[in-house]
Amino acid sequence: MTASVVVDHLVGDAEFAWVDNAPAAYREGREDRDTAKRDPVMQHCKRSSLPITWSQATYIQAGQGDVWEEQARFGYRHGICYAMHLPEGRHFLFGVDRDQPLPGDSAQTTRMVASLLMFAVYAQDASMRILLPGLSARQEPPRLTPRERETMQWTLEGKTAWEVGRILGIAEDTVARHAHSATQKLGCANKHHAAVRALRLGLIR
Repeated sequence: MTASVVVDHLVGDAEFAWVDNAPAAYREGREDRDTAKRDPVMQHCKRSSLPITWSQATYIQAGQGDVWEEQARFGYRHGICYAMHLPEGRHFLFGVDRDQPLPGDSAQTTRMVASLLMFAVYAQDASMRILLPGLSARQEPPRLTPRERETMQWTLEGKTAWEVGRILGIAEDTVARHAHSATQKLGCANKHHAAVRALRLGLIR
């Protein structure tokens, strides 16, 4: 497991902080920036907020089979990785890796990826507070409108935009606008991330 926080700065190098349970020998190799630039999983995460499920084939297709061979020695043969690109140059990367293939059943893999995404939303908020406490301390809680708070509350309950619209008696498009506005104000990557942050800030229960 690896959780990484990156903050881009206008002047100077980006700020990195991470926690993992990797073997020390493996970690030393992964800290090499040239290897990171060649790693197709890392390159995908730099460009996209879509999760990636990876295996040896991912590396071979990118012409980086030797990178996979090196990490496979430590049991890193298959995995799922997800990046969140947030406002103000903040990024969060979360990955789980294993030596066994992911399930052959696509429905089961989809459930695993969905669970990882939800966990990453919670992990990101905690990671920012723990790994970069100075950054979190500078952030002022935003003000949400009553409708935005209601939308976040029902999102936290797992309701879709259509269901929230039925509950509140408003159009689905209107719910989506409230969710988008709250997400922007809270500086989050998506509405689920925003709902978790609103909960932590005491804006909803």
